Amino acid sequence: MIDIDYQSRTPIYVQIVQEIEKCVIRGQLKQNDQMPSIRELANELGINPNTVKKSYAELENKNIIRSVSTKGTFITSKLEEIVQNKIEESIEIIKKEVNELYMLGLTFDDIRERIK
Repeated sequence: MIDIDYQSRTPIYVQIVQEIEKCVIRGQLKQNDQMPSIRELANELGINPNTVKKSYAELENKNIIRSVSTKGTFITSKLEEIVQNKIEESIEIIKKEVNELYMLGLTFDDIRERIK
């Protein structure tokens, strides 16, 4: 489910967040699916439990998961909101990149053609 690139400069906790977001957006993880415990996921990935804990905290801040005392951690019911937030994040990244290309001298038509 979660692929980690241990050679990447992207922190492992960020990679975990990104991988879980992808699984939710692709429908591999659905509303109310239970997530592995912090300890289970840390053992599965061969990493420190604090790294998974940091990932889960970030996912909770993004309202992707929720913790239920004594029951576990679950995917939230706000999947439509999650997808829309991811779309907005991606659009902002694209805007920044397009502006960078524009500043380098490309016209918007040049950029559009090169993307095709």
